[in-house]
Parts: sequence; structure tokens; C-alpha cells
Amino acid sequence: MQHLLRFIVILTTVLTFCEATTSSACLRCICNVESGCRPIGCRYDVYSYSCGYFQIKEEYWEDCGRPGTSYKGCANDYTCASNCVRAYMKRYIGSSGCPANCESYARIHNGGPRGCRYPSTLSYWEKVHQQGCNVNS
Repeated sequence: MQHLLRFIVILTTVLTFCEATTSSACLRCICNVESGCRPIGCRYDVYSYSCGYFQIKEEYWEDCGRPGTSYKGCANDYTCASNCVRAYMKRYIGSSGCPANCESYARIHNGGPRGCRYPSTLSYWEKVHQQGCNVNS
């Protein structure tokens, strides 16, 4: 019985970690859509600037925990920006009401914490899908 309980605890931990982690493949597809996966600097987009590889807005950077030394510095550093996107997804996927998969991550990235529920983010997901990612990427 003790071994079974230990197994269940380990399995739950592993599954929780997997569900809260955005895969490198999914990140790459999102990155390709946003910038061709290059540090393209900042561009004015929908009432504020979006910067770097993932075209991150300052509010998004704050929500992901303010990694790196600055907003623009992090957005233009692939490792920092990737970690920011992963942290943002980990923070919001559980409360979004959507499954933890690449489609939900892409739509949250595009539409905010509950973006996976909005029909307006389906076209963004289609762009990510065209980069070679599928729901399970």
C-alpha cells in the first residue's frame, strides 16, 4: 500500500509538471509566427509596444514574473523570453478552463489569460499550426 501511495504521488507530480510546461517545439512555432524567431525589437501594436522574439508586452512580462534585468532586455533574449512565456503559461493554464496543450498555449499567448476561450484567437492558432505544430506539440 505504501508503494502504491508513493507511486501515485510521483505520477501526480510528473503529470502536473508536464501539463504546466510549454514544449520547445510549441515555443518555436509561436516564436516563428511572432518574429520569424528573431530579436526584431519593439513595435507598436494594439495600444502598447510588443518586443522581441515573442512580441511580449510589458504587462505580459510583469505577469510572467519580470525575469531578466529589464522588460526589453528579456524580450530580446531568446532564453529569457522563452522562460517568460513558459512562466506565463504555467500561471494561467490552470485557471483558463482549457487543456494544457500547444493550441491553448498559443491562444493564451495571443489573447491573454483566457485567450484559449475566445473565437478571435483561432486564426492565431491556425498560424501557429501552419508552422508545423499540432495540439500535442
